[in-house]
Amino acid sequence: MILGAIEAGGTKFVCAIGDEQGNIHERAVFPTTAPEETMAHVIDFFRPHRIEAIGIGSFGPVDLRPDSPTYGYITSTPKQAWAQFDFVGTMKQHFPVPIGFDTDVNAAALGELRWGAAQGLDSCLYMTVGTGIGVGAVVEGRLLHGMLHPEMGHMFVRRHPDDAFAGICPYHGDCLEGMASGPAIERRWGKKGAELADRHEVWELEAFYLAQAIANYILVLSPEKVITGGGVMKQTHVLPLVRRHVQELLNGYVQHETILEKIDEYIVLPGLGDNAGVAGALALAAAANE
Repeated sequence: MILGAIEAGGTKFVCAIGDEQGNIHERAVFPTTAPEETMAHVIDFFRPHRIEAIGIGSFGPVDLRPDSPTYGYITSTPKQAWAQFDFVGTMKQHFPVPIGFDTDVNAAALGELRWGAAQGLDSCLYMTVGTGIGVGAVVEGRLLHGMLHPEMGHMFVRRHPDDAFAGICPYHGDCLEGMASGPAIERRWGKKGAELADRHEVWELEAFYLAQAIANYILVLSPEKVITGGGVMKQTHVLPLVRRHVQELLNGYVQHETILEKIDEYIVLPGLGDNAGVAGALALAAAANE
């Protein structure tokens, strides 16, 4: 089966040709600019291929309700040029094939469950920390939806007593994304995270906020694996700090060996690396074609 996959992020689009086994045969990356420019690159990439279905994992918020008049749209995104953009409809105009559509982080969670760090499990949670913070989840083998879709990157966190930073989220100020995303790090410290690698206080504070969120996800969803990706998590010293803070916050309440003794195997980096999202989009395409 020849499948198309799109991982639509706030910074870049990753497009791929692959199959239902998660194999990626061709891959291209385009910057996320205006919809007209970005989508022209996407359409030109897929046009030479006889694709049988397409999977899209998109930044959001998005409308995932099949009975909605705006199904397949990117809706109230802070990226104003993309607000109320008919993503699925635009692709359908050029490619009349089945299209699977979900959030980029739900797609990444699905990819990791099928072929990555959560392979063989029934549930997992995928958290990306970069330009924004997004979280997707598979629960009992199914992608987590609901009234709309989870927006766990915007959950509210306790402020560190020594942190006076106001937060940068245009909707909530000091929610998780407002306090711990890549742009929040840059605004707070005056430099990009990559330039702050040797500043221990930067990453202790980052871990303080990320661990609060992960501890809450564990308490609410009880995932069998927590996977953390995105540019910020490529700072290799962050994840050990996050694990330590999660254990401290849970304080022995969750009596399971994965938390108490094997947390290094429980909160992990993506098994698929930077291909988690686009591999998950292949899985969405395969499901749409069933």
